[in-house]
Amino acid sequence: MTVRLTIDQGAWRSHIQSVVGEVDGLVPVVKGNGYGFGRSMLFREAASFAGEVAVGSVAEAVAVSRDDVQPEALTVLTPTLRLPASLPSSAVLTVGNSAHVQALHAHGWRGRGHVKLASSMHRYGIDREHLGGLMNEVEAAGLTPFGFMFHPPLLEGVRTEADTVAEIDAWIPYLDPRLPLSVSHIGIATHRALRARHPQRTIRLRLGTALWHGDKSFLHLSADVLDRHTVGPETRAGYRLIRIVDGGILVLVGAGSSHGVAPLPDGRSPFHHRRQRLTLLEAPHMHTSMLLVGRNQEPPEVGEWLDLQRPLITTQPDEIMWT
Repeated sequence: MTVRLTIDQGAWRSHIQSVVGEVDGLVPVVKGNGYGFGRSMLFREAASFAGEVAVGSVAEAVAVSRDDVQPEALTVLTPTLRLPASLPSSAVLTVGNSAHVQALHAHGWRGRGHVKLASSMHRYGIDREHLGGLMNEVEAAGLTPFGFMFHPPLLEGVRTEADTVAEIDAWIPYLDPRLPLSVSHIGIATHRALRARHPQRTIRLRLGTALWHGDKSFLHLSADVLDRHTVGPETRAGYRLIRIVDGGILVLVGAGSSHGVAPLPDGRSPFHHRRQRLTLLEAPHMHTSMLLVGRNQEPPEVGEWLDLQRPLITTQPDEIMWT
C-alpha cells in the first residue's frame, strides 16, 4: 500500500526562492499534515529562511520544537486554554478574548502573545470595541505583546480580495503602530500594495498553501494497484457488499481513508488511469480503495500507479519522492 507524493525538486525550490524574494515580511505556515510534505521537513525548510514560523496549535509547536533548526519566533495560530509543559520558549501564543488571557496567566505563561482580530469569518478574535480592554489585560497578565493577527475568510464564492483589504484597512487606525500586523489569504501584490499604503506599519504576510504548493505543477499524487480480479454479474463485493449488476473487474488500490482519500465533493472517484476517471465501488476504507472497471474497459495492471486527485492539505502520503 502506497500513496506517493512526487516532487520536482528543482521547480519546487525555484518557486520557494521566488516567493521568499518577493515577500518582504513573509511568515511561512507549517501546520496540520505539513501540506502533504510532513511538518518536520517543511519546518526545517521554513526556519532556514524566516525568523518567524507559524504552526497551528500548541501540540504542533511542541512537536516541531524537537527539530534542530529553530526560528526566533514560533507563532501558534490557534488560541489555547491549556499549555503543555514542554512548550518552547520561542513560542508566541495567540489570544482572542479575556478567557484566553486568563488561561495563559493561570498557567504561568509570561511569554509573547499575538492578539487575534475579529474578521467577517467570525471564528476567533476581539472586536474593535473591546480591543483596548484586551490589550490592558494582556499587559496586566505579564504577557509581552508581539503583534496583531488577522485571518479573513477564503477568497471563494461571494468573497473578493477587495473585501479582505477593506477589512484590514478598517482595522489599521485602531492598532498600535509599534506592533506588527500579520495577515493571510491575500496575494503577494495586494500585500505589497497594503504596505505601500500604510508605510508606517509593519504588515507581514502569512503563507501556507501558496508558498508550499504554488500552482501544483511540480507536485504529483499517485497510488499503486495491489490486486485485481474479475467478478461475474450479480456479485456483491466490498465492506458494504455492493451489488455489481453486470460484473466487471475489481481493482484494489493501496490508498484509503487512513490516507485522507475520499470521494470528491460531487461523489466522483479521485482515481485516474490514462486520463480516464475510474469508478469507485464504494467509499475508500482505511488502506484500500475498491474500483470497478467495466469488462469493455482496459483495467490498470497490478503494480501500476494511478493518478490521485486529492487536496494535499488533507492527504497523508506514505512516501515522498524527489525527482
